[in-house]
Amino acid sequence: MALLKLEDFDPNYRDTFEGGDLKGLSVYAEGDEKIGTVSDVLVDEQGNFRYFIVDLGFWIFGKKVLLPVGRSRIDYGADRVYAIGMTREQADHLPEFSNLEKIDYDYEEQVRGVYRPAATRSTMVDTSASLESSAPLEASAPLDTASMAGMSAMAAQPAVTPTYNRDTYDYQQDASLYDLDEQNHQTLKLYQERLVANKQRVKSGEVAIGKHVETETATVAVPVEKERVIIERVTPADAGRAVRPGEATFREGEVAHVEIYEEQASVQKEAFVREEVRVSKEVEQKTVETQETLRREELDVNTTDTPIVDTSKRLPNDRI
Repeated sequence: MALLKLEDFDPNYRDTFEGGDLKGLSVYAEGDEKIGTVSDVLVDEQGNFRYFIVDLGFWIFGKKVLLPVGRSRIDYGADRVYAIGMTREQADHLPEFSNLEKIDYDYEEQVRGVYRPAATRSTMVDTSASLESSAPLEASAPLDTASMAGMSAMAAQPAVTPTYNRDTYDYQQDASLYDLDEQNHQTLKLYQERLVANKQRVKSGEVAIGKHVETETATVAVPVEKERVIIERVTPADAGRAVRPGEATFREGEVAHVEIYEEQASVQKEAFVREEVRVSKEVEQKTVETQETLRREELDVNTTDTPIVDTSKRLPNDRI
């Protein structure tokens, strides 16, 4: 099964993982001796934690080794990872981790062969002389009464040496190396509510602006001119004077024509811009206050004459 670095599997693991960032946690062996620092975490294709990559150097980068997560105990309060049943000398003899692409079944078997109990190690594991010369990792691990009783019962039965096959191997075959047991990795979540202020834009009204046509009757005065014919009959001053022969001509049907004109009123309509109406909006700001009841969980510790050391890092109550 392929292994991936935690950040390659989930670039946002720091936001989703409840333990925060594991990189940089100090790694301690039995006897409270610091042996290195967690430089990265390896997970399988389903995101299950498999190994801590431990840098054994202090001032500069040194040798890197793999620590199965099941052989660790994480203390978030102290920012530490404890390697269960390991000494500094044993850590120095672990197979070196140099490249993720070089991790295959044989390499993992070499690592697992060091961490497995001596009675259950597979004969397929080829460990170096330096690893064989060192004591098993379990040699320095504290054993409780129940464990001693279990070991006594196992001693009464013939030891069964399991076999491992590269084609059928599953991490569950080494549950003690990869399972995060509740005793060493238990977490109690304390929840608290906080106010999250958001705004949403809602329609509060509507203004419709249109126009309509009104009619009215207008009156306009237009001065016009009209011609008329005036006929005057007057007696000339030489009335009664005789005219020369042939001067008087008598013609019948003689007519004088005079054209008469008058003006008529002609009214037309034309449209013009009377005024403009400009429509715009402005934003009025104001602050509104709302109140809600917030809940917060607090830790209750009930002990019976047992000293408790609280190393938790509490957040201020007013942080929202």
